[in-house]
Amino acid sequence: MNEKQVLEQAANCEVRVIGGATLIRGDALRVLPHLSQVDALITDPPYSSGGMVRSDRMQSPLQKYVQGGSSEAAAHNVNFSGDNRDQRSWTFWCTAWLSLARQLLRPGGYSMVFTDWRQLPALTDAFQSGGLVWRGLVPWDKTNSSRAPHKGYFRHQCEYVVWGSNGPLPVAEHGGPWPGLVSQRVDHREKLHMTGKPVEMMGQFVQAAPPGGVVLDPFMGSASTGVAAIRSGRRFIGIEQDAHYLDVACRRLERELCNV
Repeated sequence: MNEKQVLEQAANCEVRVIGGATLIRGDALRVLPHLSQVDALITDPPYSSGGMVRSDRMQSPLQKYVQGGSSEAAAHNVNFSGDNRDQRSWTFWCTAWLSLARQLLRPGGYSMVFTDWRQLPALTDAFQSGGLVWRGLVPWDKTNSSRAPHKGYFRHQCEYVVWGSNGPLPVAEHGGPWPGLVSQRVDHREKLHMTGKPVEMMGQFVQAAPPGGVVLDPFMGSASTGVAAIRSGRRFIGIEQDAHYLDVACRRLERELCNV
């Protein structure tokens, strides 16, 4: 059997290889133990947020994150799995997959994980419990185009990247220092996932991986991280549990490679 077949059998998953990208449909907790070493972990996991109490968080992503929860919303607003944990189970889950990902990350490799304000304290705990060295936060300013719940509120204008490394962090020979704040508005016309991140912004984060290195995203969604990695000459491994978004990611990377 070839490497693709071995992985599919061992992790009970589906593997598609597109140029320098390996896209895997499966549960990250089952797939991660069967992967090889990577140079950077850059990921945007389900936040299980959108509310302060358990009943709020148990709603579907469409109900929580799309105003009005309309099923007739934009085409990218397709529900996704894994976003209905309470905070305690979410923290435990994050610790589990971060621990597995750390074992793949080369010594000194960068780890970057997105979160929102509600889950920020829990994620910084899970980040360290998973064995990574927490080194700071990079706020993502979504600009004044971000929505506010109503008058009298501060805008929900920022999300955050918890970043750190697998052990000591050597001086980078390929670049940096990188910006400690990124400002990028969300253009909903370009989104292919309900919570998709702008490719231009992800292009800034993949610069931390060495040129030609491998970027891992265990929750790739529509593969914004993958597009940014491929555009920069890096390789990509993405894991996605939902068949719909695996198909979206594959089509997106195929189009990207056709334009290279």
